[in-house]
Amino acid sequence: MRRLTHKTLLLGVSELCFVDRDLARIVSRHGPPPLWARRPGYASLVRVILEQQVSLASAAAVYDRLRSAAGHVTPQAVIRIGESGLRQLGFTRQKAGYTHDIAKSIASGGLDLSAIARADDAVARTMLLKVRGIGPWTADIYRLMMLRRPDVWPDGDLALAEAVRRLRRLKSRPSTERQRQIASAWTPWRAVAARILWHFYLAEVGAPQRTD
Repeated sequence: MRRLTHKTLLLGVSELCFVDRDLARIVSRHGPPPLWARRPGYASLVRVILEQQVSLASAAAVYDRLRSAAGHVTPQAVIRIGESGLRQLGFTRQKAGYTHDIAKSIASGGLDLSAIARADDAVARTMLLKVRGIGPWTADIYRLMMLRRPDVWPDGDLALAEAVRRLRRLKSRPSTERQRQIASAWTPWRAVAARILWHFYLAEVGAPQRTD
């Protein structure tokens, strides 16, 4: 499947700026966004789960404690630590359960992240959503950040909702459905538009809280 690179990211930015003057305005002000990519795999999926409904700094602190305890964040290491061990590291009960269940699913062969990486966007999303603990936002962020798919719009992202409100000068944050309607005009570069808007949000508002 096609993956974003620095070159194609800039191509997408250029094409979006050509068709959307509001995006062109904020790119002119803040420059193009970083690629913001993570390595596909279990460790990155754990990070995304930790980022659900908390600040990025809080999630990073818990992940760092896990990495210190595990050495390398692998399914085998997390199974060894166990759910109670994860909670001692700062995981909530729910996130500890999700993280441990996903580790067991990968170890048993029930979840194949390599197969997900090879699948097209719709199939990859469906495969991810079948996993306990992975909601729409997590599935979308995994495809956008880890698989670097160019045309993913993450539903339910609070920072993007606020960025879209500011971009279009709306009185209130748009609903998820309204965001999808707005983002449809950015196909086939919706993931690039999301990066532009995150870059804009970070520059003008601050670090976002993530949701799922």
